Amino acid sequence: MAFLSESEPARGVPLAVVPGISRIVARNPSLMTYHGTNTYLIETGDGFMVLDPGPDDVGHLDDILKATGGAVSAILLSHTHSDHLGATAALKARTGAKTYAFHLSADDAFIPDILLRDGDSAAGMLAIHTPGHASDHLCFAYRDGILFSADHVMSWSSSIVSPPGGDMADYVRSLRLMMARDDRLYLPGHGPPLPDPRPYVQELLDRRLKRENEIAAALAAGPLGTLDLVDRLYSKTDPWLRLAAERNVVAHLLKLKSERRVEDKGDLWATPEA
Repeated sequence: MAFLSESEPARGVPLAVVPGISRIVARNPSLMTYHGTNTYLIETGDGFMVLDPGPDDVGHLDDILKATGGAVSAILLSHTHSDHLGATAALKARTGAKTYAFHLSADDAFIPDILLRDGDSAAGMLAIHTPGHASDHLCFAYRDGILFSADHVMSWSSSIVSPPGGDMADYVRSLRLMMARDDRLYLPGHGPPLPDPRPYVQELLDRRLKRENEIAAALAAGPLGTLDLVDRLYSKTDPWLRLAAERNVVAHLLKLKSERRVEDKGDLWATPEA
């Protein structure tokens, strides 16, 4: 796929994205997070909305407070993975801002102040439930065709779908939901903005469906384990990337099982005919 890349961004300062929106990139770079989590600062009439406060890091929290002057009117959360949720409680404590997130939190320790459902208004934005990467994942539609796509669609990489919190059938449905929209710009949870996103989303969807067909074809030749499938279908050598690939394989297998295209036989998987 034609993923996008960017040089390492400046740290600790807001970087302009479009008029009225900037991002601070957290200092949590990794193979899974690229240069780090994007915390978005969205200007309002009474301060800033903060979307995804980022990891539990005092330095990053200080960066947010300095950039906003502490004038935070709302805290929006795309999902409860720790690299997005971590600083939320501390930011709320320092600013008094209410938190907005999906009403069924995937983290038992976090209950948002404002419980969002699909289609709800979230501090002037539209909340769109897009499960797949996480069961409580939300995208937020802003004005002028701008959508905060968080980890559902990222420009620098495809998303990990890791059961049980991740669900491949949900992820495919959520990609199709995005295809039905006409947004012009995605602002993802990691990596640079993604202009003209629909062809990219279609490619992501095609790639997932192609992968599941490859898995089914491999199993038609005989039962295999998940790591056998990783070895056959992926070129990953880094241990962390192999682990991520295996989680995606498991997610594909569970989707295929729900469709009765494969079945599990203990530690192995096979097609019903095998």
